[in-house]
Amino acid sequence: MNILSFIIYCIVVTFTPGPTNIVILSSVQHYGARKTMGYVGGATLAFGLLLAASALLNRLLAGILPQLLGIMQIIGSLYMLYLAYQVYRKGRSEAAGQQASGFLSGLLMQFANPKVLLFTLTVIPSYVMPYYRSPAATFLFVIVITVIGFLAFTAWVVFGSIFKSFLQRHQRVMNSMMALFLVYSAVMVSGII
Repeated sequence: MNILSFIIYCIVVTFTPGPTNIVILSSVQHYGARKTMGYVGGATLAFGLLLAASALLNRLLAGILPQLLGIMQIIGSLYMLYLAYQVYRKGRSEAAGQQASGFLSGLLMQFANPKVLLFTLTVIPSYVMPYYRSPAATFLFVIVITVIGFLAFTAWVVFGSIFKSFLQRHQRVMNSMMALFLVYSAVMVSGII
């Protein structure tokens, strides 16, 4: 196994913009870093659970993966469009306070996030299982990937905190851009383009 390739892949996938990272950025802008860390905790727990489930159920999922991925693409795309609408509405003051940013919201977001589902369903079977057979090694890699995900989510909180005043000054533009990124993600995941 090429560890460097594995680490780079995990970092690129978790640190690049996706639905969870965009919601984290929006949440920091509106609720602050402390409240957003609850969301990060939920997102991290779900991320780890999805990785563990992928590792434990890999053989079962391999048979139903094509059907499962198609359904999750549709559900995930619809959920991202809903999130895009919520983020866009944040640009108007009457919509403030309606987007959840707590632990449960972060947890649920990951289970509906197609980027995370596709990543967790492929990273362990592709990078770990061909080279490591023991449950302890697989568990270690689940922990390592979960920590990388937590660091990525936290980096987005820090980024949002550092640029919070800028983001608030340009709230309408930033919310519109984040909403458009979510719409783009939904379109790409759905397979329309």
